[in-house]
Amino acid sequence: MDEILLEAETKMESAIENMEKRFINVRAGRANPNILDGVMVSYYGTDTPLKGLATISVPEARQLLIRPFDKSSLGAIEKAIYEANVGITPNNNGESIILNIPALTEETRKEYVRQVKSFAEDCKIQLRNIRQDANNDSKKLEVTEDDKKGLSEEVQELINKYNKKVEDLLKNKEDELLTV
Repeated sequence: MDEILLEAETKMESAIENMEKRFINVRAGRANPNILDGVMVSYYGTDTPLKGLATISVPEARQLLIRPFDKSSLGAIEKAIYEANVGITPNNNGESIILNIPALTEETRKEYVRQVKSFAEDCKIQLRNIRQDANNDSKKLEVTEDDKKGLSEEVQELINKYNKKVEDLLKNKEDELLTV
């Protein structure tokens, strides 16, 4: 029974982490190097993460500076940023690439809020599926009905705890997005 609970909690924690990673990619009008996490650069025929080819810094609140270790990779990095469709146009000055993060409009902010709400709902669906799997696994156990009911209640307590986490993270991200 403890194994079922432990497995459910591990899966729920993983679902929360996945949602947080998706939240990071929704920008709030401030420069954040994490928006480039998914950018893969074709470097000598091999797809390489951007972070492995350059240093990414934040010289100003709404600007990212990408300094490649190898200047010959500038064109490939610029192309990869275009193809990654992060919504920012790279400026190549021959030494580095500068990304100016545009200010968010009210409409864009509301669209981002809808997007993070969708991510949160996806996470809640994952949590419900994990709960259902745990309850199904508990029915297969050869224990008393009281033990099965107790396990089911513990799984419900777990999902309540993680649903609260989802709500708190969603509220924080909404506040971040709507703050001008």
